[in-house]
Amino acid sequence: MINNLFPNVDWPKMWEATLETLYMTAVSTILTAIIGLVLGLLLFLTSPHQAWANKLANWLTGAFVNIFRSIPFIILIILLIPLTKFLVGTMRGPNAAFPALVIGAAPFYARMVLIALREIDKGVLEAAKSMGAKTSTIIWKVLLPESMPALVSGITVTAISLVGYTAMAGIIGAGGLGTLAFLDGFQRGRTDVTFVATILILIMVFIIQWIGDVITTKIDKR
Repeated sequence: MINNLFPNVDWPKMWEATLETLYMTAVSTILTAIIGLVLGLLLFLTSPHQAWANKLANWLTGAFVNIFRSIPFIILIILLIPLTKFLVGTMRGPNAAFPALVIGAAPFYARMVLIALREIDKGVLEAAKSMGAKTSTIIWKVLLPESMPALVSGITVTAISLVGYTAMAGIIGAGGLGTLAFLDGFQRGRTDVTFVATILILIMVFIIQWIGDVITTKIDKR
């Protein structure tokens, strides 16, 4: 029955492409969360009246975040071809997508981290400072715990964006469902291949959103 509905779909190849997309999304989400969190904390702590207040550092970090957040992803992939070849040695395959995926998503998440940190009750921060807490203690005991629900919501949105980014990266041969939908589906006029790949991507998005919502609900103490 399924083969009659989707005669051109190579199911083993579709499964392999699905695993590649999951691999790219998972690894790039972890790297994005780490780098984005560091950038977001740096933006917050170097802003006026904070522990590491420094106009130059804040401006440089903000400029980096704004520049890479503003470049369309497909153009960013092209711009990063030399860096990707240097780091990975090739432009093809899932691993070749990581530089563009992380550099494209981390600045976006950094802004979401900054917004989450700014929403923390200033009274809580002032209380920690008045007790002589070190900056490291404030980060681990106040900033991250207090903003955790917003941070999880932010990485959920970012992970969903990364699923879309992997599809765009597939156009240049990064593998995954994007490559399959474009090369085996669109270019060969096989609409059933493109349709199935799209449905699988949508399922991934729904699952990621559901997991993010569940975690956010559990850790939100408000």
